[in-house]
Amino acid sequence: MAKYLVIVESPAKVKTIKKFLGANYEVAASNGHVRDFPKSQFGIDVEHDYEPKYITIRGKGDILANLRKEVKKAEKIYLATDPDREGEAISWHLMEALKLSGKKVYRITFNEITKTAVKESLKHAREIDMNLVDAQQARRMLDRMVGYRISPLLWAKVKRGLSAGRVQSVALRIICDREEEINAFIPEEYWTLDAAFQIPGERKPLIAKYYGEQDTKRILKTEAEVEAVKKDCEKAEFQVSDVKKGERIKKAPLPFTTSTLQQEASKVLNFSTQKTMRLAQQLYEGVDIKGNGTVGIITYLRTDSTRVSEEAENMARSYITEKYGEQYAGEGTVKKGGQKIQDAHEAIRPTDVARTPLEIKESLSRDQFRLYQLIWKHFMASRMTPAKYETTSVKIDGNGHRFTVAASKVIFDGFMSVYTMDDEDKAENRTLAKSIDKDTKLSLKEFDGEQHFTQPPAHYTEASLVRTLEELGIGRPSTYAPTITTILARHYVIKENKNLYVTELGEVVNKMMKEAFPTIVDVNFTANMEALLDGVSEGTVDWKTIVSNFYPDLEEAVQNAEKELEEVKVGDEESDEVCELCGRRMVIKYGPHGRFLACPGFPECRNTKPYYEKIGVACPKCGKDIVLKKTQKGRKYYGCIGNPECDFMVWQRPSNEKCPVCGSILLEKGNKLVCSKEGCGFVKEKEKEENGQG
Repeated sequence: MAKYLVIVESPAKVKTIKKFLGANYEVAASNGHVRDFPKSQFGIDVEHDYEPKYITIRGKGDILANLRKEVKKAEKIYLATDPDREGEAISWHLMEALKLSGKKVYRITFNEITKTAVKESLKHAREIDMNLVDAQQARRMLDRMVGYRISPLLWAKVKRGLSAGRVQSVALRIICDREEEINAFIPEEYWTLDAAFQIPGERKPLIAKYYGEQDTKRILKTEAEVEAVKKDCEKAEFQVSDVKKGERIKKAPLPFTTSTLQQEASKVLNFSTQKTMRLAQQLYEGVDIKGNGTVGIITYLRTDSTRVSEEAENMARSYITEKYGEQYAGEGTVKKGGQKIQDAHEAIRPTDVARTPLEIKESLSRDQFRLYQLIWKHFMASRMTPAKYETTSVKIDGNGHRFTVAASKVIFDGFMSVYTMDDEDKAENRTLAKSIDKDTKLSLKEFDGEQHFTQPPAHYTEASLVRTLEELGIGRPSTYAPTITTILARHYVIKENKNLYVTELGEVVNKMMKEAFPTIVDVNFTANMEALLDGVSEGTVDWKTIVSNFYPDLEEAVQNAEKELEEVKVGDEESDEVCELCGRRMVIKYGPHGRFLACPGFPECRNTKPYYEKIGVACPKCGKDIVLKKTQKGRKYYGCIGNPECDFMVWQRPSNEKCPVCGSILLEKGNKLVCSKEGCGFVKEKEKEENGQG
């Protein structure tokens, strides 16, 4: 009979860990959390020091009953839930649910599911860290307060099924703020001017970029300015005024954290954050490797630390020295300053660097292999020496104007022998003719001037949103993917070609949150709350103090919003359309994809049709009304009501005015009107509306 019981979170770990520990150990799984707040009640006793009320999660009764049987047989119980705050809280809930007080109970953690790590954890068994538990309890209670008190308000004012969240509402605001920036952006014209110079004795011309007037950098804003420079340079004598050679290094990347893994997997593999975390969980919990059985092949996947253990450091150094040579083995890049990190465990890395991706490819699914290969290559690169470039910069002067050329070539590839971080690494390898030196005379062959327009800020992608949340100190490694999944599931945001776009529903919810709960959606407030939770985990802040300070203000804001936001509800606005089935005037309803027309006679009459908001502008192609429409995923655009016969559509709101330069329709951007024709660049101020004062 087994003397010791080890309780883990995931059933996927049970068989692997049992194999590592042998016959004296029984291993069982809790299947995640076993207790939580009741769904039908608030679950927090505000009158009695904010005491939480936990109940057994539905469906977990049988699991707890089986665990109680195993507990009775065991001499010692080891709680081996995940090595983070959430895992610590699950261990504490198991203590309470299984009534383990007075028994020999120990908390163990391991950062990787390997025989060495699991056995070593038993030597460092400890008590449950109540500071970590309280930090998680405080986070859960704050989230409960926001969700339980504000979500019903959204149901009442907008529609059922919506939700608010302490982190998700801030994430939505960040996306909405970016959308407003993009819509208000006014493009500005600028030009680039390249010159082709003939070098004596060389067949290939040298292409140089216009810099300015001697040492003064100048941006060419109009075609007239470009033509003036060309005219100045037509008969000028050009010569090389300076040639500088140098050397620069490109540092190896830092090892992956949860955030950087999600960003890189999105960029390189086109994985969503949710998919990345699901696959990483599988690689961490263990895969069946031929000849080795089931084994975890990466370390714990929820971390904001770039630290690497001494053992892993030595393992990587040995491998790199043997496979690539001693000159490739580096010290690793160190992260300096910046956001405070929990540093509870290591960066994400392979558990054994000798287990190369190709070696185990047949044991992995295609996506598992791609993610493991990314992690393996990235970690190996992080332990290697920097890449070295030889740089050359050339200044070419003529008649007071200066053109410049910069080139670089790799002289030592270092970490790039394993991993290139972006296309720049691959393209950055250009050399100049050896015959160029100071005072070399050059002859001008031709100019190439090109018109450009400044671009608005980019729409957020899942990767860039995760990066922003991390930089602002909002959320933690375990919250990034669930936050994005939630705002997508609620149809506040839609995803098209990686980009995140706010839907009309998202705009309505964000506007309401900003008006009624400005503190909840304030970036600085949310980041400060994360810092306070860190203080709880370190034992310097009392968790009940955070909760008791937060709730009264929230409750007051909810009560005010219930009174003041009565007219916010979207839907049931009467339209001019008449139901062709029963003759009633149809009303505007609000669904997951925005507004639609429905018969108020429901359920007797179930007629519905699309709702189109007319904007008072005629279609330039056919003369019919232009209306506000949405794509299937909910992104707004303006199109002809005569579609599909007429295919006119634009993303910005059109104006009745035509461009005086090319005759195209003008689009509204902030307080400007911008020509819709690409490359025209016409911009004018919008005329102010009459105020009736004459």
